[in-house]
Amino acid sequence: MRVFLTGATGFIGSRVLPELLAAGHQVLGLTRSDAGAAALIAAGAEVHRGTLEDPASLRAGAEQADAVIHTAFDHDFTNFIANCEKDRNAIAAMGEVLKGGDRPFIITSGTGMGSPAPGEVAVENVLDPAHPNPRIASEEAGNVLLEAGVDLRVVRLPQVHDTERQGLISPYIAIAREKGVAACIGAGANRWPAAHVSDVARLFALVLDRGASGLRYHAVAEQGVTMQEIAGAVAAGLGVPTVSLTKEEAGQHFGWFAMFAQMDMPASSTVTRERLGWQPSGPDLLTDLRQMDYGD
Repeated sequence: MRVFLTGATGFIGSRVLPELLAAGHQVLGLTRSDAGAAALIAAGAEVHRGTLEDPASLRAGAEQADAVIHTAFDHDFTNFIANCEKDRNAIAAMGEVLKGGDRPFIITSGTGMGSPAPGEVAVENVLDPAHPNPRIASEEAGNVLLEAGVDLRVVRLPQVHDTERQGLISPYIAIAREKGVAACIGAGANRWPAAHVSDVARLFALVLDRGASGLRYHAVAEQGVTMQEIAGAVAAGLGVPTVSLTKEEAGQHFGWFAMFAQMDMPASSTVTRERLGWQPSGPDLLTDLRQMDYGD
């Protein structure tokens, strides 16, 4: 298939691209820059110019493809709500041209959307429409397309990591460096699921080739790593102490990140593994945190 891949030069998308090529697909990669275009050509992909802010460019890319994989997202978490709405609009724009056909459309969400209740393990067959995380907008947009007959599939992400980036833990590290302490709230018992970026990339390719419309897949290698463990690894890497904060103190310490710092969001991938035969094999989160370079 010819696959339109958004985020093709990004952290996850740049790893999805070679997985697609290895499976025999052609890739049309979205980029906004000359440097991105050069990287796509070097990787063996075709180039499509556009941005998330330009719905017409997204529609044009989707029109040229047999399938769409949407990994692009604006990761400026200080504008998280606005960026989630931007993602809703991007999904709607691409989905509009996929109506009336059987072309797969794979979108990206977060594992937390599958939690039956706060602190309960998120699973693939649950969607909480009242979830407080603004990322619910992506799945709301996907459901609209499902009702319109689009072959819509969802990959839900945990904290995706290697030794350079770790999802929400990357801004956590920046805050720890700035404040001189690696903090958690209370005992730090709240848990975050995780997976290595190489395993996540393989899952996207599997969902394209073996997935089914209307299903959700969890890219989860570790069900839940505690914030206490994360704080300990970051503290050792930065050479700073760990501290425990009250919820009241957390707001001043973390700022915009306080909402995330207290989330307990374990997630399972049992159903995903059974459906697709996906078996994560990359390093775990704490291994990557211990092996990364903490230099400024």
